[in-house]
Amino acid sequence: MASKKTLKIREKRAKRVRGKITGTQEKPRLSVFRSDRHIYVQAINDAQASTLATASTLCKELASKIKGKKKVDIAKEVGKLIAERLQSLGVDKVIFDRGSFLYHGRVKALADAARENGLKF
Repeated sequence: MASKKTLKIREKRAKRVRGKITGTQEKPRLSVFRSDRHIYVQAINDAQASTLATASTLCKELASKIKGKKKVDIAKEVGKLIAERLQSLGVDKVIFDRGSFLYHGRVKALADAARENGLKF
């Protein structure tokens, strides 16, 4: 569990980051959330308040691929999966929303894997 000070810092950072970006149907917001065990990503159309695609470590498609891997490698697999799902919908440009998390480690690995698999941001 994070301390109160850490949670305050994260909340402030999330407001600062999310205050500057919005997603559309053509260029959705790629929002990332990570917990201690899992990482989740979703493509959001803020204009219609809808989610276009999601991917996470809890997806059944990834269960066999992530068994026994490190967290950074698992994040790369999730990045590949979200890129594939968005490209099947005809979306190739996104706005990356790291939320309250620093662009480092698992968040950076997910973003790099999504870029390598065809997403532009």
